[in-house]
Amino acid sequence: MRNIASASTSHTVRLFQWRTLHERHLMNISIIGTGHVATTLAASWSKAGHAITLGSRDPQSKAGQFEYPVASLADAVAASDVIVNATPGGQSVEIFTSIGADTFAGKTVIDVANAASPSFDLIYPDSSLGQVLQDALPAAKVVKTLNTAAMTVLVDPSSLSGESSVFVSGDDDGAKDTVRGLLGDLGWASDSIVDLGGIASARGAEYYFVLFFALVQAGGPQFNIKVVR
Repeated sequence: MRNIASASTSHTVRLFQWRTLHERHLMNISIIGTGHVATTLAASWSKAGHAITLGSRDPQSKAGQFEYPVASLADAVAASDVIVNATPGGQSVEIFTSIGADTFAGKTVIDVANAASPSFDLIYPDSSLGQVLQDALPAAKVVKTLNTAAMTVLVDPSSLSGESSVFVSGDDDGAKDTVRGLLGDLGWASDSIVDLGGIASARGAEYYFVLFFALVQAGGPQFNIKVVR
């Protein structure tokens, strides 16, 4: 118990240091999708003070279902500088390209999806969804993150008994700084955020999905991994 309490105290101190060293900027965040991942992220970032819009291909059918406004895909993208891909990974490219690549110019696109078939095979075995989205949206700043654990763990890392890691991949350093701040709002200490490098490195984070699924089958989804050096 003493070790767990000590780890929790250490995590809290580092998170406080992250808060004092980096000025928080409240943002308008549009989350494309209305499923479990989208609403889980929306609830957590809304509590941190950010304004949330959900994007849907049929916003009228979603009216009144959420405490956040639901807009069309194009309107949701236009309303925010930070766009989150919370669509099923196998449909993400089709959905995002249907909006129009120019619509994303200058915007940070946070990709949290894993592109896998119903049989859990990777759809982009020689690349990654993050890379394919960046290629399809060349004027956007795509950052891959929040795809290596259950979303309930990723929005509340303190729910685990010990410390763990979350990963970021992207070509734009400014966009990655924005994402680090948003990860901090979810409770991630700065030294728990592992920068893997450019968007090409998203392939590694997405490949981990195969092991993640095996671990879920072996013992359930309430776990994460930690990089130890």
